[in-house]
Amino acid sequence: MLALAILGFLHDEPLHGYELKDRITSLTGHVRTVSDGALYPAINRLTAAGLLERRTEPGVAAAPRQMLSLTDAGRAELLRRLGEPSEVEITDRNRYFTLLAFLRHLPDPARQAEVLRRRLAFLQAPATFFSRGGRRLHADDVDDPFRQGMFEIARATSRAERAWLERTLAELTADPTG
Repeated sequence: MLALAILGFLHDEPLHGYELKDRITSLTGHVRTVSDGALYPAINRLTAAGLLERRTEPGVAAAPRQMLSLTDAGRAELLRRLGEPSEVEITDRNRYFTLLAFLRHLPDPARQAEVLRRRLAFLQAPATFFSRGGRRLHADDVDDPFRQGMFEIARATSRAERAWLERTLAELTADPTG
């Protein structure tokens, strides 16, 4: 998730580490804060892999700063990851939202639609939070109001997401010639 966010934000424009951290925190910080201890090793790995490059620029009011930008290989890797997301990037809501934040960079609407179809298929599969004796439990099976709340919130969220996915898929796959 962190590497995808780094590649995605740097696709938009070169950034220095502090700006990059701020943008990633805005995207994922409500779930998982981004520490320097996670960000800078990830940047170093991506740089070593030839996906990022650093250049020194003068600071505005301070010491020079390291600007980060994508290499051609970095752009290609971002597009590969967007077009071929792992299963967990489809099924994990937080990872999926990171993927969704940059899916516009994938230039082919048909490939964008395929990613959204995978998410829709995941949402349409039966799911539950709890089981007992090998049997999946549903909201009617639990009398705990907090667990019932989990089901209610999940149903509402899933309904809204499925509606958005279906609308967006119709737009992506519409025949432009009418």
